[in-house]
Amino acid sequence: MLYKEAKSSTSTRRGEALLHSSTHVAHRTNGKDPPPYGAQHLQEADSDGRTQYQDDPIVITSFNRPLPGVRLDEPGDLVDPKCEWHISPLGQSYFLNHNTRTTSWKKQKPERPAGSLTPECIIEGHSKSISSLVYLEASCNVMSASADGSIRQWKRDAEPVRQPLESDGGGIGSIAVSPDEIMVVCGNVDGRLRLWNIKEGSMIGDPWEGHDAAVKCLDWSPNALEIASGSEDGTIRRWNPDTGRQIAPPIETSHGWVFTVKYSPQGDKFISGGNGAICVWSRDGKLLIKIKGHDNTVMSMCWSKDGAHIFSGSFDHTIRKWRAIDGKELVVLRGHISVTSLCLTPDERYIVSVSYDHSVRIWDLKTNQPVGDPLLHDDEVFAVVMSPDGKYIASAGSGKKIFVWSLEAALERHEGADDDNAKLKATQPRVARQPIVRNLIPIHISR
Repeated sequence: MLYKEAKSSTSTRRGEALLHSSTHVAHRTNGKDPPPYGAQHLQEADSDGRTQYQDDPIVITSFNRPLPGVRLDEPGDLVDPKCEWHISPLGQSYFLNHNTRTTSWKKQKPERPAGSLTPECIIEGHSKSISSLVYLEASCNVMSASADGSIRQWKRDAEPVRQPLESDGGGIGSIAVSPDEIMVVCGNVDGRLRLWNIKEGSMIGDPWEGHDAAVKCLDWSPNALEIASGSEDGTIRRWNPDTGRQIAPPIETSHGWVFTVKYSPQGDKFISGGNGAICVWSRDGKLLIKIKGHDNTVMSMCWSKDGAHIFSGSFDHTIRKWRAIDGKELVVLRGHISVTSLCLTPDERYIVSVSYDHSVRIWDLKTNQPVGDPLLHDDEVFAVVMSPDGKYIASAGSGKKIFVWSLEAALERHEGADDDNAKLKATQPRVARQPIVRNLIPIHISR
């Protein structure tokens, strides 16, 4: 999920508060105009502990309490670069628009182009932002976890399956399903892990204790013998799912909060991501290589099926492909702001990513170019997964809804646009080029 380790009031990311307790919550209220345009300040905030400001569905946590008028977002966080997010004297968050020189309690929504692709299905049920998604291979149902503390399962047509799994540990940061799809484990804001029987809808045993802060990520090993968890406490811990006990000492990652952890398909190593770095660990927890290249927090990663390559998405607005054996950077994809999650299609032809910019993007790994126009949400997107049959993309985030997209429809629309462009080009008259006699015609290029 999304979070960046905060260092000052102006550099904190609102996403990291989604699953974190706070000393104060200031909600937007109606019935009064926000501060006028021009009443904002540029000074740094005064230190006053950890504070959370919320304008549902946007949340930000600050380690310093901002003074009234201080900007909360960073440039590029909001969809419109001419908009800013500020705090009012009463602690209410509001938005400033330089285009219209106005302020508003409501965040500006992205404009959806006419004729843009719409979801095959929209699934509703959660009451707070959705942090994690998993597809079940046997049924192609999707499971979702939310800051509302519940895990829910859905059919492709949005019909819920069984009753929600209700956790008592606060918001859920991540879920992982066992390889046999009998159990699901969740990590909560209280730092504990909880194991559930999916079919019976009941928790197995007591919560697993070990982390000192909120759990951000989870992964189940391919051989089903262990679970890895990453936390705000900067550690990776590995657990025996049969006993709920740790199988080794915690790993101090050195990259701050652990936002993503993934076992290789072969199960012989695992990777972790955090503040600007990717660490590759051996099965017994020894650091093999540390990959540096991202300029900001690494939020999501996945492996190629053969374990030869690693893909990563970051708050530095890029997706990168690395050679796993030595960490060599092979490809950089640019187009998003603040990438929060990514996944490969089953045939590994495409990689799908989501972002703070409210979009889902599909990238062709043969050309390293985006495929078609972005698929748009109304709010920030935090999680994306691909159905096992490779037909559907599920994405979700602060809007509390799951959007299910047809990959085939997205690709067909892209191919249709290419065909239209080719036909248009073919109908245009050709202009005969005159040969240039280089010895007689001087060429000057002004800069």
